[in-house]
Amino acid sequence: MRALVDSLGLLFMISMFSACNGLSIPRIIERMHISSSGSSNSSYLTKDEFWFNQTLDHFSPYDHRKFGQRYYEYLNEFKLPHGPIFLKICGEAACNGISNDYMSILAKKFGAALVTLEHRYYGKSSPFKSLTTKNLKFLSSKQALFDLAAFRQFYQESLNSKLNRTNIENPWFVFGVSYAGALSAWFRLKFPHLTCGSLASSAVVNAVYNFTEFDQQVGESAGPECKAVLQEVTQLVEQKLASNSNALKTTFGATQLKIDGDFLYFLADAAAIAFQYGNPDKLCTPMTKAKKAGEDLVNAYAKYVKEYYVGSFGAEVESYNQENLKKTNPSVYESGDRLWWFQVCSEVAYFQVAPSNDSIRSSKIDIRYHLDLCKNVFGEGVYPVVDATNLYYGGKNIAGSKIVFTNGSQDPWRRASKQVSSESMPSYIISCHNCGHGSDLRGCPQSPSPPEGSSKGCSSSDVVDKVRHEIVEHIDLWLAECHDFSKCSSQ
Repeated sequence: MRALVDSLGLLFMISMFSACNGLSIPRIIERMHISSSGSSNSSYLTKDEFWFNQTLDHFSPYDHRKFGQRYYEYLNEFKLPHGPIFLKICGEAACNGISNDYMSILAKKFGAALVTLEHRYYGKSSPFKSLTTKNLKFLSSKQALFDLAAFRQFYQESLNSKLNRTNIENPWFVFGVSYAGALSAWFRLKFPHLTCGSLASSAVVNAVYNFTEFDQQVGESAGPECKAVLQEVTQLVEQKLASNSNALKTTFGATQLKIDGDFLYFLADAAAIAFQYGNPDKLCTPMTKAKKAGEDLVNAYAKYVKEYYVGSFGAEVESYNQENLKKTNPSVYESGDRLWWFQVCSEVAYFQVAPSNDSIRSSKIDIRYHLDLCKNVFGEGVYPVVDATNLYYGGKNIAGSKIVFTNGSQDPWRRASKQVSSESMPSYIISCHNCGHGSDLRGCPQSPSPPEGSSKGCSSSDVVDKVRHEIVEHIDLWLAECHDFSKCSSQ
């Protein structure tokens, strides 16, 4: 943003004249932050860090502590002075920049600035060096929403100062995927005066205690043949686990998972991730072939887990190790696992429990397993207040406005999202063979994500493009309704 000020005097006057006389606002030729230019082939539009002094506890009149919160900005497409600001919310992981996904296309189309704020505690935005249970008391979605509100106020005031103006509001639109998608919807719900609208992509707005629907969707996405093979694998794994657990865990490269439930959870996630991120054939094709060829199904599944889930996708076995989750001083890159489990165990649950019948995952992954994990990792007194969370936000009956919900048809997380349209909250299901988590923004498949969220890899790219067209129409309409053109007459 520093380079924004240098030649702004004349540019600001020209821009104001153009905007108030119905002319198009010219795109700035000179980059406002040269080092954030990025290329269309890069994974990130920018990785240049900025810092905001954030309030630790938004709900205490006595606690005035602050902490440094990391954020990023991408201004290459920003049309001065009244272009929109697109706030892309970071979720439950370190935020290392602004990804080069479909948001870059939206920024070009609307002449928008892109800004993103790292979630408190994750990555480099931790208030404490030690992540003890006591120190995690300020980690919640409610605190995170106020972080976003405070940052939005800070950024708008900072922009106004650089433009030498006062009391002007650019139109803001909020975006997020998954938990960040839920935050996007909740931000619009709780702070409607601070945003013109929200895109809630694969947004898990409904906290679920006994989340058996997750596994049911995995089965539907797999189809009868693949589902039957995966169920057989689970039965064989349980048998081998009882007879020689160490040999079995060695086969999967997971001997560090001493608790059998952790090991079974690891195997269940490995299957679900193929459907969640739009790669069903990576799992079902080799497994059904192995079944037809009479091969050892456990070995075939271990090959998939090691080559795809751990190898290509980058999953870490240690993420499932409760002893690892108990560490209170993990590094920046390891801290996300403990932090997310704290949010799960204290607020939203999403306990992925085996259905009572026709399950793919092991029946040993039950409510007791999850509660024991929460107690073992965080101690007594930490449990998910699911009813309170849904009372506060509304769950699937969220009563906001100007929120677009999108979900991939194969994504098991869509069962915790809002899938029924209402007048001011349209919901779209993106239906295709490999439409998964956040396909509208990330494209297909998502390992790795294609540049600019390209839809070319989707089995039905026209379906993805159609939903994207609907998204653009809503953004266009809501920004137009939000934009205060009376500013022009007051300048």
